[in-house]
Amino acid sequence: MRIIGVVALALLLGACSGGVVPRYPAPATAGPAPQRPPAEKPRQPVPATPIKPSDAPAAPAGTKTAVLAGLAAGPAVADLPIDQADAERALAAFRLSCPALLKRTDASGLTRPEDWRSACSAAAGWESRRAPDFFAQYFEAVQVADGKAYATGYYEPEIAGSRDHRRGFDVPIYGKPDDLIEADLGLFSDSLKGKKIRGRVDGQSFVPYYDRGAIEDGAIGGHAPVIAWAADPVEVFFLQVQGSGRLRDTNGEVMRIGYGGQNGRDYTGIGALMRDRKLLGPGQLSMQGIMAYLREHPAEGDAIMRENKSFVFFQELKGAGPLGALGYAVTGNTTVAADPAFIPLGAPVFLSMDRTDATGLWVAQDTGGAIKGPNRFDTFWGAGDDARATAGGMSARGTAFVLLPVGTLARLAPPPVYTPQ
Repeated sequence: MRIIGVVALALLLGACSGGVVPRYPAPATAGPAPQRPPAEKPRQPVPATPIKPSDAPAAPAGTKTAVLAGLAAGPAVADLPIDQADAERALAAFRLSCPALLKRTDASGLTRPEDWRSACSAAAGWESRRAPDFFAQYFEAVQVADGKAYATGYYEPEIAGSRDHRRGFDVPIYGKPDDLIEADLGLFSDSLKGKKIRGRVDGQSFVPYYDRGAIEDGAIGGHAPVIAWAADPVEVFFLQVQGSGRLRDTNGEVMRIGYGGQNGRDYTGIGALMRDRKLLGPGQLSMQGIMAYLREHPAEGDAIMRENKSFVFFQELKGAGPLGALGYAVTGNTTVAADPAFIPLGAPVFLSMDRTDATGLWVAQDTGGAIKGPNRFDTFWGAGDDARATAGGMSARGTAFVLLPVGTLARLAPPPVYTPQ
């Protein structure tokens, strides 16, 4: 599970070096200091023309599920421009997601576990070279509400880090605190079913957990393990936004970490704050632009980051990863995060966007704190410099079609013919 894509953080249309860090004693060991990453720019997109959606109304404000948002038929799956490589990757990801599809309650109201049985049985032995045929045979394209999609991007960051507290590595990366409690409100009232809150016990009261500022000032000392140390507080801030990543030491050792919990405070996208305060100009509303500003204005940058009271805790990952909301490893250029109230987790999704890199067949295997509502997506790009450059500037608009088992739309509503605007 992750928090939000890097451009979503920048724009909140879906989110210093030298800044204040927790007060810790001097490092017990010395070693080579890490180098600050060089300035970078987001990758420039290649424009594309999206497929037009069916003429359908947008979802009314406050709509809670895909069924209530309204459904329309999409084009025949065989007519969608799905290329071979996309189909092969999506088939592998769908196959991995099938165990969850066959037992998970679909919060969108679109499908039942038995709806996926035929497709999952066929996927188990389907030849990769015939992957496009698999999707054409077992799925139908369905448009949710007006189908107008917005997509950002996320990736698995790699930042300078160390298992040991030593010179140049002064920013703690915390594991989950032992005094952080998650309360299931549905146990107290049926009207609160599905709602949870996080906090801590203070005397005889249950109170909100410490916010980012308090944690960075050392409020959780003794309650949370420090699983590693990082070099740059700005990189750690964005690592929390992504929810997982890699720490690379100066000796080449790599430690992989993933989401271990969150303090329960609301997420605030600092990019929107900086935009509204006119701190960022045109062309700077990207992860790279925000990072540059925070580093150039360390004191102000620290204060801005603290306005996002949400704080993420990590755990070391030993197996495959990073892991998505289904508990399975996510795949670069294949996994997409979506709102499970509108897209069944594990379902394929075809995005036809205004840039070529975001256009293609994806599989909804993840969620995000700001990825809410119909047709809101966050595309995953993997790890490395290319993934960072692409995700850092990803902001795409177009049309989305969720691929559901054949017959789903007829069961839910009369199956209208696809009629593009």
